[in-house]
Amino acid sequence: MEYVKDPKMIEIKSFEIIQGIIDDIRPGYKFKNEIEEKIIKRCIHTSADFEYLDILKISETAVQTIINALKDGCTIYTDTNMALSGINKMKLNALGCEYKCLVADERVKELAKEKGITRSMAAIEVAMSEEGKKLFVFGNAPTALYKTIEMVNEGKDVEAIVGAPVGFVGAAESKYELEKTNIPHIVVQGRKGGSNIAAAIMNAILYAM
Repeated sequence: MEYVKDPKMIEIKSFEIIQGIIDDIRPGYKFKNEIEEKIIKRCIHTSADFEYLDILKISETAVQTIINALKDGCTIYTDTNMALSGINKMKLNALGCEYKCLVADERVKELAKEKGITRSMAAIEVAMSEEGKKLFVFGNAPTALYKTIEMVNEGKDVEAIVGAPVGFVGAAESKYELEKTNIPHIVVQGRKGGSNIAAAIMNAILYAM
């Protein structure tokens, strides 16, 4: 059997195919800029879903805010270990960034039990109590996204949010609420998203840097 074995060539070929399909199904489609093209195409590459041409929404200051935070050695908080595992650690380490998923943290377990809330929500409360600049990357838990918005409204600081929770209960609604805020954000509208998409968005930005 003949097939492509080189991982770099597989990726190059994939992105060539993606552009070819875009040309076929959406002739004349224009990306806003080069970085948004990289983000959207990486989401398509991860999912094989061309609806990301329309449902991925990037607020005006989001990308530059995320880049600045990464350069400043921020901490990335994810809502799942799967999202965390998908983000390129070599790039983050080179930038001096920390990265965490707190859902299994003992402080989070105790707080969730005490308050009768989800661990994802409790993880946000714990994250907000920590020092330093924060980026939140969500691919699974709408309650985490809702809680972050609530805490920002109460005066807590967040650099930016990648909002990509997938699912049927609160996913679309939580992302709609994020779009209404002034928080720099990258959002997957509707029910789609996922930990792999959240990681893909972050990786697209890291690779562009």
